[in-house]
Amino acid sequence: MADGVEVFVVGFVLPSAEKDMCLTDSNKGMLGLIVYLGMMVGAFLWGGLADQLGRKQCLFMSLSVNCVCAFFSSFVQGYGIFLFCRLLSGIGIGGSIPIVFSYFSEFLAQEKRGEHLSWLCMFWMFGGIYASAMAWAIIPHYGWSFQMGSAYQFHSWRVFVLVCVFPAVSAIVALTFMPESPRFYLENGKHDEGWMILKQVHDTNMRAKGFPERVFSVTHIKTPLQPDELIEIQSDTGTWYRRWCVRFTNLFQQVWANFLQCFSPKYRRTTLLMMAVWFTMSFSYYGLTVWFPDMIKHLQMLEYSSRTKLFQKERVEHFTFNFTLENQVHRNGDYYNDKFISMRMKSVIFENSLFEDCYFEDITSSKSFFKNCTFVSTLFYNTDFFDYKLLGCRMVNSTFLHSKEGCQLDFSDENDAYMIYFVSFLGTLAVLPGNIVSALLMDKIGRLRMLAGSSTLSCISCFFVSFGNNESAMIALLCLFGGVSIASWNALDVLTVELYPSNKRTTAFGFLNALCKLAAVLGISIFQSFVGVTRAVPIMLASLALAIGSFLALKLPETRGLVLQ
Repeated sequence: MADGVEVFVVGFVLPSAEKDMCLTDSNKGMLGLIVYLGMMVGAFLWGGLADQLGRKQCLFMSLSVNCVCAFFSSFVQGYGIFLFCRLLSGIGIGGSIPIVFSYFSEFLAQEKRGEHLSWLCMFWMFGGIYASAMAWAIIPHYGWSFQMGSAYQFHSWRVFVLVCVFPAVSAIVALTFMPESPRFYLENGKHDEGWMILKQVHDTNMRAKGFPERVFSVTHIKTPLQPDELIEIQSDTGTWYRRWCVRFTNLFQQVWANFLQCFSPKYRRTTLLMMAVWFTMSFSYYGLTVWFPDMIKHLQMLEYSSRTKLFQKERVEHFTFNFTLENQVHRNGDYYNDKFISMRMKSVIFENSLFEDCYFEDITSSKSFFKNCTFVSTLFYNTDFFDYKLLGCRMVNSTFLHSKEGCQLDFSDENDAYMIYFVSFLGTLAVLPGNIVSALLMDKIGRLRMLAGSSTLSCISCFFVSFGNNESAMIALLCLFGGVSIASWNALDVLTVELYPSNKRTTAFGFLNALCKLAAVLGISIFQSFVGVTRAVPIMLASLALAIGSFLALKLPETRGLVLQ
């Protein structure tokens, strides 16, 4: 759930944060990608460490990093520090998926493992719903803010960032009451610790079934031989930091060696096939799920532009403008001794116009520009007409006094923000039927059939995108794609857990999840470049990737009914 929240946070706060921090387009792009970069690093790092240090310990540390950094990111003011905090937050939450699936699977019976892991996948959906609902309830309320002078501002979007820490905090609290994975203990030669946890699980299950008198009869559990013994560093060996350096060096050598074992002859074919399936699915899924909202915005923009009012060669004298101007273009106009007072301009453009002896006071503008205009003896007081809004304009005896400072929250984005939250909410909720179907059928039809079948349906659903010519149709297609593709993700998660042994499970899962985030970044970057250009290329790329992934998935071994290695 915390991972699902993390994916949505930056996208929801961006419309407000870009005004609060004066972000350029490149800054916004980096902020959107930095979370995926952090999650990519975190998945590989924490996944490798969890096979060496334990599932519970590494999950606790990764969630703690996420909580602390996400908490501080809600208070920091500068863009650079905020970016760094979100990077560290992503590194922290990146380890949750590989560790949680491995950790949970090692407590499950083989006959219900696929079903219960699929139910676990549903909590990612709950994370998306939670983030959408909180954004909808908090961010548009600009009154939920305070400031200390002009140096420190705390707007409502920061409250939302703070609220999004709660799922990770709850997970940390719950984790303190949970035992370590018994398979991890047994894999590392800790027979007694593993036996005690298995006995605890047995006794709990028997009490729940109404047989508390049944005794755990297992007295000996075969543990694998450990090829590498831990190096005991004596207290008199050098200084304390040298001892820690040796420990860390030894630890990361073990992590790297374990990672390379995933490409040993025994696992090479499986790993390469899994890499291809993870990459193709992530490339198409993340690319399309970001492309859909962008296409919806593009369609909204086209519809909005079609209603633009055009005024040409108008001549206005001794008139006071004290009302909102919206979605207008004024060309070759002449304005003499006019006053523009306490007004808002939204998507207003003045082109090749003359303003003489005019007065502008207390003006707030959004997506409004003056192009090739001439201002003669004109006074600007408390306006936000910065240089980038005055394109090719000529000033003659004109003065700017007390211009607005900083970046104002854009009044025009409130409805757009609601649409972002609403679309995300619907897209996340649409995966509920797919989650239920995959959970009920995972152990009946098998992982490969579920993965290949869902990927094929996703591929087919891509072709319906060409028929989405309006906002409602695109939202429906987004929900359709998400609903049919979620089963393939659930099957892929179950397969990844079951194809690798306990001593390589989180390492392999972490590496594949890191590859997933890399593919997501590539998919998002490529698909976004075609918004407003063509639909054919994104549709063909997504369909081709899903078809390849579906075909390669059938080459993997079926793991239904197998005991975890």
